[in-house]
Amino acid sequence: MTHVADLVAAARARIDNLSPEAASDELRKGDVLLVDLREPTERAATGEIPGAIAIPRGMLEFHADAASPYHREEFDPAKRVVLYCASGGRSALSGAALRDLGYEDVAHIDGGIRGWIAAGLEVDPVGAA
Repeated sequence: MTHVADLVAAARARIDNLSPEAASDELRKGDVLLVDLREPTERAATGEIPGAIAIPRGMLEFHADAASPYHREEFDPAKRVVLYCASGGRSALSGAALRDLGYEDVAHIDGGIRGWIAAGLEVDPVGAA
């Protein structure tokens, strides 16, 4: 029997695992699509990393696939995509899913928003511009 921890470990092996500090450095350099995979209630409770777009985990593949009627223009398989969730499990699995869709430059923030906050990095309230 496979367990979710096995799936997450396999997914992590297929993508870049960024520390919060490394992710922050990449975001400062620009030309990165940052995706917050958490549910709206999670985002409202803790805020979001500045510049992130909100795509709940269940809709990621639909928004990332150019052939989907739900495709969002922000998604481009040639662009660097950095994903995050609460602690890193969903973002690792999501990164592997994007790889399956043909995205080659995919990373996630190891430790998620919790790690980001623990590192003392900036968080905006949800809805802040």
